[in-house]
Amino acid sequence: MKLFLLTLSVAAALVAGSPTGLNRTSLLSQGPEGRIVNGYPAPEGKAPYLVGLFLRNDGTNTGSVCGGSIIASDWILTAAHCLSGDYAEIHYGSNWAWNGAFRQNVRRENFISHPDWPAQGGKDIGLIRTPHVDFNGLVNKIALPSMNEQNERYQDTWCVACGWGGMDNGNLADWMQCIDVQIISNSECEQAYGSVAGTDMCTRHADGRSVCGGDSGGPLVTHDNARLVGVITFSSAGCHSGPSGYTRVSDYLEWIRDHTGVSY
Repeated sequence: MKLFLLTLSVAAALVAGSPTGLNRTSLLSQGPEGRIVNGYPAPEGKAPYLVGLFLRNDGTNTGSVCGGSIIASDWILTAAHCLSGDYAEIHYGSNWAWNGAFRQNVRRENFISHPDWPAQGGKDIGLIRTPHVDFNGLVNKIALPSMNEQNERYQDTWCVACGWGGMDNGNLADWMQCIDVQIISNSECEQAYGSVAGTDMCTRHADGRSVCGGDSGGPLVTHDNARLVGVITFSSAGCHSGPSGYTRVSDYLEWIRDHTGVSY
């Protein structure tokens, strides 16, 4: 079964209420269709750590949509494959992805991708350095696992994943969608995909629940003692027939600390 990265390419047109230049009725140019599949609309304030990312290129009217997680007042954790544009338009603080409390534009010199990505599997993780943001009920950070959890695999742990990925009709989701999912062993995940890296993590595709196009870079957060354990990176073709995939955050705690100073 083929893996699909979950960025969502979009064309631009000046449409009110979307990222600057984002056409919310654009169709996918390629890749998986769908959204967070069989999810539920999130109540306001459900995931104040989630941000919407619109990755833009200078001098063009195209870009791609991803998610990210606030891990400090000046740092966002996301997927490395999301960090492809000249700048990121970052949207904070509402379940309406592109109608939040405020936004920032951050240039690519503030992007940090893992040095071994894309040459090695399981290295799909990246950081964005941002201007300082103040926290409130709609904008807040999510804790990382503690340093003594570096070897933790979290198998059978229940988590929540949220995002604004593109829908089957080609539109981006207006309202944040979430799914409650259970982490599985990599050996179970390999039954669908043949092989996955040790630093990848998967959640079971029970009752049709899956992440999908445009959700890349978003968070997988534990239900109990909430902490960010996964970064959304891949799913099956069509997002309807296999586990969802993530980069395992606990394996990158030292790398994150060395770049950001954030550790627990």
